Amino acid sequence: MPDVSRTVDPGAVDGALRRVEVVAGVIRDARGRVLLARRTEGRDLAGLWEFPGGKHEPGESAEAALARELHEELGIEVDIGAPLINVPQRYPDKRLRLDVRSIAAWRGHARGLEGQALVWVPPQKLPSYAMPPADRPVVAALLQPAHYLVTPPPAGEDAVWLGRLEHALANGVRRVQLRAPELDAGRWRALVAQAARLCRQAGAEALVNGNVALAIEFGLGLHLPSRLLHGLSERQIPPGLPLAASCHGVDDLLAAESLGCDFAVLGTLKPTPSHPGVEGIGWDGFAAMRERVSLPIYAIGGLTTADVDEARSHGAQGIAAIRGLWPSA
Repeated sequence: MPDVSRTVDPGAVDGALRRVEVVAGVIRDARGRVLLARRTEGRDLAGLWEFPGGKHEPGESAEAALARELHEELGIEVDIGAPLINVPQRYPDKRLRLDVRSIAAWRGHARGLEGQALVWVPPQKLPSYAMPPADRPVVAALLQPAHYLVTPPPAGEDAVWLGRLEHALANGVRRVQLRAPELDAGRWRALVAQAARLCRQAGAEALVNGNVALAIEFGLGLHLPSRLLHGLSERQIPPGLPLAASCHGVDDLLAAESLGCDFAVLGTLKPTPSHPGVEGIGWDGFAAMRERVSLPIYAIGGLTTADVDEARSHGAQGIAAIRGLWPSA
């Protein structure tokens, strides 16, 4: 059960810092490459690469601001597409909210009219570019799954459990946490072996909860429960091992980022049967904690696939769930 006393962080809700609203666009060329612009000398975070865009002017809508900024900076006319993610990010001198939209179409020749360097990047190479903290979750939103299935423990025959996992994978789940904390070790090892095979066949990433030995044996990632986060160091994690963590507050998120986790899970968002008496942090609480780190973060707790758009609007990678993603039959 989450420690609710750790879900409120006074620093995360400090209103003294100035608030900055920024909108940016994901612009693709005919080859599917994504346009990045390099921040020029004399600006904050100079030299880092970012998705093109800029600040709102007073009274300006996000769509109007993005169209204007891309015309002024790049010399192109654009048709604004769907929202991708809205990232709250805390910096030492400001609290920024980065509203990112897909660009449905654009016309003209993109060039750096303000002296900024531009580069067209194949999507899979985006993580290799140094970016401001607010832009990193945008890359994850473009490349990583929006759903993270957490498996329930087998309630009956192992074949039934494996069949439901296979069904979930057939339904499009591409990231799975294998978790059964009370299962006999020998039985669980056999199930993990078969689950790893199913995930590999479906092209899905699988992480095993809390067991480094199983992760290494079957070539899986490792998902750390929050109780294992504190006191660990990067040198205790095998290099190259995909790594994630369950978090219930800012301290957990900072520890996960310090360990080099690839992503985290934060909650619970809403009251759930598995956490009776826990009210949940809500979306405002989620966003206030999300802004303290640049990790991709899944929201968890009473959520389903219908909540992904809401989750993205508060900076989440998507939703993690047991009941919301596990087939009932």
